[in-house]
Amino acid sequence: MSNDRVLTDRDLWFLIAQSSVGVTHRPLNLIGANLSNADLKNANLLNADLQNAVLIDVNFNCANLSGVNFSGADLSGANLSGAKLNGANLTATKLTGTKLVGTDLQGADLSAHNLEGADLTDANLAGAKLHEANLAGAKLSLAKLWKVDLSEAKLSEANLAGANLQGADLSKHNLKGVDLSNAKLAGANLSGIDLTGANLSEAKLWKVSLVDANLTDANLSGAVLQGADLSGAVLIRANLIETNFNGANLTGANLWYAEMTDADLTNAVLDNVIGYNPKKK
Repeated sequence: MSNDRVLTDRDLWFLIAQSSVGVTHRPLNLIGANLSNADLKNANLLNADLQNAVLIDVNFNCANLSGVNFSGADLSGANLSGAKLNGANLTATKLTGTKLVGTDLQGADLSAHNLEGADLTDANLAGAKLHEANLAGAKLSLAKLWKVDLSEAKLSEANLAGANLQGADLSKHNLKGVDLSNAKLAGANLSGIDLTGANLSEAKLWKVSLVDANLTDANLSGAVLQGADLSGAVLIRANLIETNFNGANLTGANLWYAEMTDADLTNAVLDNVIGYNPKKK
């Protein structure tokens, strides 16, 4: 099969228009088609079959791609910013250099996908499967990641500033130096996580489990840790200025050289804390 593109943009829009004629929507069948560099901004490709298609550098900006079968397709360099991909099949797709800013990926299966360095700023990934996905260096600021499966995913050097990770399971992950400033992590499982040097300033960490977590040199200034479990956590040299530990469990935590100016320890459990001597009344 020739690698030259046969269908022009005009051909594609004609096919899209035809599929939408009448009361019933007829999904397009473009299996194996080469649509490289096509401009399909705002196109309605609901439930289309694009498996094994060559979609390199295609402009899908703000397109309706709900339910599309992208299995085996090459989306390298494609612009999917603002597109709706909820329910799309992304099995074995190539997403190298793909733009996913503000993309709706609710419930998408991106397990084991290579998304290293991908721009997922403000993307909606609620309920998505990211098991074993490579998100190293990915831009995930303001992304919606609640109830996401991130087991065994690579998140080193990812930008998660302002991301919504409520209820996420990130236990035993390596997030050294990761930016989680202003992130929403209420109810998340961060047990045994490595957050050495991470930025968690102003993060919302209500009732988070940070049991045995490594927070050495981490910045938690202004973070809210009300009701959080930090038993056995290592907070050596951590920035805890104005951190809210109201009702938190710090049993056995290591606070050597931590900066705790104006930290709120009201009702906090401080049994066997290392490196901190609470003032006795």
